[in-house]
Formats: sequence, C-alpha cells, structure tokens
Amino acid sequence: MVKPIVLASSSPRRRELFALLGLPFQVVDPQVDETPLEGEKPKSTALRLAFAKAQEVSMSHPEAIIVAADTLVISGEKILGKPGDGDEAVAILKALRGKKHRVISGVIVLDAATGEKREEVADTRVWMRDYSQEEIARYIGRGEPFDKAGGYAIQDKEFRPVARVKGCYANVMGLPLCHLYRELRKMGLSIEPPIEACQVFTGEECQAFGEPL
Repeated sequence: MVKPIVLASSSPRRRELFALLGLPFQVVDPQVDETPLEGEKPKSTALRLAFAKAQEVSMSHPEAIIVAADTLVISGEKILGKPGDGDEAVAILKALRGKKHRVISGVIVLDAATGEKREEVADTRVWMRDYSQEEIARYIGRGEPFDKAGGYAIQDKEFRPVARVKGCYANVMGLPLCHLYRELRKMGLSIEPPIEACQVFTGEECQAFGEPL
C-alpha cells in the first residue's frame, strides 16, 4: 500500500516546488506558533518549527508521510520575519540592499504511522543587488513583501532583488528540493532526482545536488 503524502504548508511557492517531484500529494495548512525561542540558533529554530508543523498535521493524517519546512532569512544574527506594514518592508529591504545574508530551511519528513523522522538543513548565501529606493517603493506598491520572510521573493522578475547565490536557489524560494529528495528516498519512495525539473522551473543552474549527505 502506497502511503499518502501531505505537504504541511500554506505557501504557494512550496506547493509549486513540491509538485516538481512528480508525486501525488495533498496540502494542509498547519497552525503552529512560529515564534523563535530566546537564544535558539537559526538551524535549530528552522528544524523545530518544521517538526512542529509536521506533528500538527500528522494528528489529522495518521497514515500519511508528512513533509514540512520552515525557512528563515538571517541578516547577521537577526532573523528577519515577514514585514507587518510598508514601513517595516522598507526598513528590511534597505537593510538587505547590497549586502550578503543567509537563508536557512529546516526540512522534515515524518512517517505519521511509525514515527520515523528524517531531517535536513539547507543553508544558502544570498547577495542582494543595490536596488534603488524607487524600486523598493514599486515593489511594495504591488503588495509583494508582506507574505515573505525578509520581504522579498528571489524569483520576482520585475524587482530582481538578488545578485547571486551560493547554494540551493530553491531553498531561497522556500523548499530545497534536492535535500528533500534525499530524505524521501531514505523513506523508501522511488522518485527521480529533481535537478532537471528544478532548473527548468527556476531558470538557475543547480548548486545543491552534489552536496554531501
């Protein structure tokens, strides 16, 4: 019997990326508190929150394989969340402009029936370009920053906020596919590597598939 697969996410970007794996799946929006704990390291935060999402969804899908992820934008030692208003969006995008930051995702694959858990962390370095104040204003005027950690989408064709990345591009979108692929394979799922589909979808050369396990 093939177990159903559930993606524990409200993100349309994660849904699009997960679909590239070619697996049938359903989506459930997890309801968890995503507040970081004081003194917690970003990688620990990302994994903890991803696991919390997987556990919450597993309660209503006890026979499924649950996939969950949590993505953090880190500038220095500070976690940048989703901006609450235009002023906060301006402040975040100005702070990132022309500088390097990190995007960290914790990925959890949980067999709800057996309790078997697999996890990975993807860590991508991102260099932002020196976009103008006018470009920031237009981007915010389109209403784009408010559902995105760090206030930006790397794939936005009009704003084009990112100059270059080192590491997984899909991770910056919210779901590091090669990392997830490895853990799904360990769970016994027979799937093809997502490298070609990911490159076509993102338009970027994969830097992640050859990373060590």
